[in-house]
Amino acid sequence: MRELPAGLAERLREPATTLASAWRLTRRDGAVLGFTDHDADLRFDGTLFHAASGWTAGEAEGTAGLVAGTAAVGGALSCDALSEEDIAAGGFDGARIEVFRVDWSEPALHVLVDVAELGPIRRAGGGFSAELRGLAARLDDVHGRTYRRRCDAVLGDRRCGVDLTAAAWRRDGTLVEGGEGRLVARLGPGIDAALFGLGRVVLGNETLFLAGLTETETPGDWRLALAEPEARVRAVPGAALRLLAGCDRSFATCRDRFRNALNFRGFPHMPGNDAALGVAKRDGAHDGSPVVP
Repeated sequence: MRELPAGLAERLREPATTLASAWRLTRRDGAVLGFTDHDADLRFDGTLFHAASGWTAGEAEGTAGLVAGTAAVGGALSCDALSEEDIAAGGFDGARIEVFRVDWSEPALHVLVDVAELGPIRRAGGGFSAELRGLAARLDDVHGRTYRRRCDAVLGDRRCGVDLTAAAWRRDGTLVEGGEGRLVARLGPGIDAALFGLGRVVLGNETLFLAGLTETETPGDWRLALAEPEARVRAVPGAALRLLAGCDRSFATCRDRFRNALNFRGFPHMPGNDAALGVAKRDGAHDGSPVVP
């Protein structure tokens, strides 16, 4: 059972309380940031907790046993410590979150109520929302490799070995128009939509994943759908970009398109459910094969 500071316990017995929530965020690079849903900044435990961030607590769910509980937090990108660029670059991914309840009239009276990790951040308009994952959520992390038919490498990485700098796997162009979840690029005619549809587009220092592309009414201009619908293109029209090939991670694509079967990182010949359910029968095999008269 959690023990409360004596002064805080006495305040909680009063008819009206002066409580606020506060979050201390420690990024993986060691930077420490503090936020509160109170209307003024609070300072305690060696940290300044900013009120101008707009952080608010969301729904929380707890469970007994080893099942991971979840909580949520949301806010506006109105604090100097929070920038859309840092969030998009993953600067806050996996950050440690300490959740406090504090008496805002006397911040020295506070209690640590939870420790969690910051989950995926979802951006919308000028704000964001994120899931707070309890320590038990680490039990759900995958360690080692997963046996599956499709490849688990990223096209062009060290395990894959495909050289994406080769002319066959890239296409240079310019940005025509950018928007949320999409962009239009001038790439010229003859684009192989199957080759580049699941690829990546590189705009300066920014890399965006694609969900598909289609040619527009203007010959040579292509509409590119981004894999993250909320992703926003910040480059200006006319900026140079590069389109990189994509892969659906199947063995057939690896073998036939990239001639890279030796480096395939999946298990395409793994027996399926038919082999697992096969039994001996007098009238023939029960392995999912078609019936032959």
